[in-house]
Amino acid sequence: MYGDPATIRKILTELGDTWAVVGLSSNQGRAAYRVAQVLQRHGKRIVPVHPKAETVHGEQGYASLADIPFDVDVVDVFVNSDLAGAVADEAVAKGAKAVWFQLDVIDEPAYDRTRAAGLEMVMDKCPAIEIPRLG
Repeated sequence: MYGDPATIRKILTELGDTWAVVGLSSNQGRAAYRVAQVLQRHGKRIVPVHPKAETVHGEQGYASLADIPFDVDVVDVFVNSDLAGAVADEAVAKGAKAVWFQLDVIDEPAYDRTRAAGLEMVMDKCPAIEIPRLG
């Protein structure tokens, strides 16, 4: 419902290859760690965003989106739904082109605000699942 195939394809293939992954840490047991690996294998530059600002998969981490000293194309959100809306608002402020809420991350008002701000958005989907489907 919050990610039609055309929007998914556009985000994954047209909007740019720099993906800020919010919630990505060096914890290999977390989904964000594995999804970031898949994104890298498909040519995306991942930028870890986590309060610890750890380097993950060889990429320098930052404590927040605002701390990233360059443009990001897509903000991939691995935080609880109650925190995700604020991250979407930060993505708008950062100038991102799209926001991607991971599986089970749902905030309908944030979706509406983000779309109203002109960004593409997908919610409750996983790019690591969607990329192979592009063929």
